[in-house]
Amino acid sequence: MTNLVSVTRDIAASPEKVWALVTDLPRMGEWSPENQGGTWAKGATGPAVGVRFNGKNKNGKKAWSTSVEVNVYDAPKKFSFGLMALGKNWCDWIYEIEPTATGCRVTHSWDDHRASWADFLGKLVSGVSNRATHNRANMEITLDKLAAAAVS
Repeated sequence: MTNLVSVTRDIAASPEKVWALVTDLPRMGEWSPENQGGTWAKGATGPAVGVRFNGKNKNGKKAWSTSVEVNVYDAPKKFSFGLMALGKNWCDWIYEIEPTATGCRVTHSWDDHRASWADFLGKLVSGVSNRATHNRANMEITLDKLAAAAVS
């Protein structure tokens, strides 16, 4: 099953400035309503293809940890990391940045690779039954907060 959800924002900041923000995963909790930040794993100090990051997430009273692996690092155009669970990439979180006359356009996507049975497990862990709808709403908030941070 593949389910792609995307949201786009024009941001009045340079692609490089926005790139620096979206690739700083420890700060992601400043923008995301669900992700609370985290730490780079195994001695890494920043993003590169193959690097792992241990994230912390919260939705209401539910809290859980994740492990993600950077799978695309093409500065300052595309950054993607996959949620790793049970030895597989369950979904990708993708940021694509393109220059515009007034700054840049950011497309934030979530590409779900999970089997349909994983929805049940996801609801147990996060309390979310419709992950695509939930993520779209959170991605809108994330890009709004990212835009505010980038222009401040």
